[in-house]
Amino acid sequence: MSGIVIAVSRNVKHTFSKSNQEKIFLLAGLGVKGDAHLGETVKHRSRVAADPSQPNLRQVHLIHAELHDELQAAGFAISPGQMGENVTTRGIDLLSLPTGTRLYLGDTAVVELTGLRNPCTQLDRLQLGLMAAVLGRDADGKIIRKAGVMGIVIESGEICPGSSIRIELPPEPHQPLDRV
Repeated sequence: MSGIVIAVSRNVKHTFSKSNQEKIFLLAGLGVKGDAHLGETVKHRSRVAADPSQPNLRQVHLIHAELHDELQAAGFAISPGQMGENVTTRGIDLLSLPTGTRLYLGDTAVVELTGLRNPCTQLDRLQLGLMAAVLGRDADGKIIRKAGVMGIVIESGEICPGSSIRIELPPEPHQPLDRV
């Protein structure tokens, strides 16, 4: 299984959306250089308020462009970076990958998936109804979170639109992604 990077985004400030860039640099153990969420410990405001010493399992946020397609078909005007993601992918079902999956991005960068992004009400501030649109329920009534996945940087490297993505699954038994 492989895919491609469609867009890369970052923002030095703690704003919801991130600006698209020509390239971003991932720093091992830290995240995206020049992004407000860079660091070994949590940077998301709500998590810092709860316990600032928690490890940062949300160094990189990835969203599949297929979600943007789905949202656009439902009438939302969504483009890469608007929902706060650092990396927009195409060709990979990110949500189906197990915890611990490694994504090899470009020539050297490696991101290990830690969990699902838990959508928040800021999505509705971007566009009314967006939060509900990125949530669903399966046949058993379990919540499905579609707002992307989170990961930590294992190997540093530069990525840009057009960078290839190769997937390496962790050893079995696989554990499904859960919210982080």
